[in-house]
Amino acid sequence: MLYTATIGADEPSRIGFIVSKAVGNAVARNLVKRRLREAGAVSLHEYGTGFAIVVRALPASATASWDELLADYNAALANTMRRLAGRHPGVTGTRPAGTRPDGTTQEGTQRA
Repeated sequence: MLYTATIGADEPSRIGFIVSKAVGNAVARNLVKRRLREAGAVSLHEYGTGFAIVVRALPASATASWDELLADYNAALANTMRRLAGRHPGVTGTRPAGTRPDGTTQEGTQRA
C-alpha cells in the first residue's frame, strides 16, 4: 500500500516505510526495507520536491522478487500520482522508479 500527499512545492519530498512483524522475521523485514528504500530513492529523481509518500509493506512483499516489488511500487506510485493530478493540476510525472533508459531494472547497491 502506498499513500501520497502534497506538501509545500519547494520542500524536499519525504518517504516513510512501515514494515510490521507480519512481513516476517527481522532479516525479511530489513530486506524489504532496503528494497523499498532503493525504489523510493530512485523515485525521488522524478518527484524530488512537494510530496510526502508513505509505503506500507504487506506480508507478500517478503517473498516477492526485486522486479515484482519494484513493479508493485511503481504501479502504486503511478496510481496515487494520477489521483493527486486530478486534485492538483501541477502534479505530473510518469517515469517508473528504477527504470533505466534501456527499459531494464536492477536492484541498487547494498547499503552499509
